[in-house]
Amino acid sequence: MIYSVYCQDAENTAALREQHLVAHRAHLDLWRDKIFFSGPLQSDDASVAHGSLFVLIVANRAEAERFIQTETFYTNGIFSSVTIRRMRKGRYNPALIDGE
Repeated sequence: MIYSVYCQDAENTAALREQHLVAHRAHLDLWRDKIFFSGPLQSDDASVAHGSLFVLIVANRAEAERFIQTETFYTNGIFSSVTIRRMRKGRYNPALIDGE
């Protein structure tokens, strides 16, 4: 099943986010086989992180919840809110991302 996990950062957590970035990436590596897509949510000029988006391929909602509940930014209070939603695949065009 596909689940999106939309996370918004708490105010004034940029330094905390930077402090935990290495551990955050290590956590993502542990879930590499379940993460279809992930990335930070940014301001239009990419100067400020506002949160994170994860698209997971997992067996059920409980597994998506386990992913976020063990995620470093979540456990260290960087995320002020998390929304988990089941998805189904609609349009898909990976060629669009090649230029990024």
